[in-house]
Amino acid sequence: MTSAPRLTQYAHGGGCACKIPPGELESVVAGLVGTGAPKGPGELLVGLDDGDDAAVVSLAGGTAIVATADFFTPVVDDAYDWGRIAAANALSDVYAMGGTPVVAVNLLAWPRDLLPMELAGEVLAGGLAVAREAGCHVAGGHSVDDPEPKYGMAVTGVADPERLMRNDAGVAGVPLTLTKPLGIGVLNSRHKSTGEVFAVAVDAMTGLNRAASAAALQAGAVCATDVTGFGLLGHLHKLARASGVTARIEAAKVPYLDGARQALADGFVSGGTRRNLDWVRPHLDAGVSEDELLLLADAQTSGGLLVAGEVPGYPVIGELLPLRTDGMTLEVKR
Repeated sequence: MTSAPRLTQYAHGGGCACKIPPGELESVVAGLVGTGAPKGPGELLVGLDDGDDAAVVSLAGGTAIVATADFFTPVVDDAYDWGRIAAANALSDVYAMGGTPVVAVNLLAWPRDLLPMELAGEVLAGGLAVAREAGCHVAGGHSVDDPEPKYGMAVTGVADPERLMRNDAGVAGVPLTLTKPLGIGVLNSRHKSTGEVFAVAVDAMTGLNRAASAAALQAGAVCATDVTGFGLLGHLHKLARASGVTARIEAAKVPYLDGARQALADGFVSGGTRRNLDWVRPHLDAGVSEDELLLLADAQTSGGLLVAGEVPGYPVIGELLPLRTDGMTLEVKR
């Protein structure tokens, strides 16, 4: 009997840890910011300027369209679970803006000479299952023959333009809430290396951010982002920089998945996580160990929402403060 192929072995990295480093990415897209509005319907409310989670265009009639795309290499070996994780991750960008997903199209790259197409079907089935859970249509998509498997979705949603959650709307004096534990990255790195399966990580990654988004909006939040490939510190740095504030994290209040600290101690840290920490270090006033910082910079896949405001039912992990005179955007205390 032939065992199923380990999908993570067909990729140079896994999940959102494969993102292009944030500093490099910002340099690439810098020339695309502020190029002027084209003629046509709609007003661009959220674009490239602050690296928010999705684009938002306001249309006549009080409706805004939220558009995003996200795809990545296998983060787990199970094809169906990978599809579920990738779909939840793509949908999360809409939830992070305070929107509701409406329709998605699949994005699939597949090494058809190396892996059976039946496995690709399982990936797509997993994505469809999560989209249906979200009440989001899936209508077609695009596929290419590629040496490395990749999957994700382009998602279009709707939102109230007067009730968006943006990453540039944070103000000093409000708490910071995190809606999923960290540690997904180090557990996924361990899975890729050893084949061990971590159900807690799969459950976290496949969980929709729908309820957290609704609770944040109900609580009056106007500023949020989701925590994915740039880690908590990376995404919080972007939020603080865009909002003109400094963010303080109380490390002891940050929740982690079971097994995350042991995975870190055993050396399962991705290159993406280390790049995240290197990127934020010049903007960071840290009072904790290097290991703690690596966990806070851990590259998450389909992580939770980071909300400026207190959201009932979720832990408060810090607060936003006035911008420091030295320009530091991040403080980490014990």
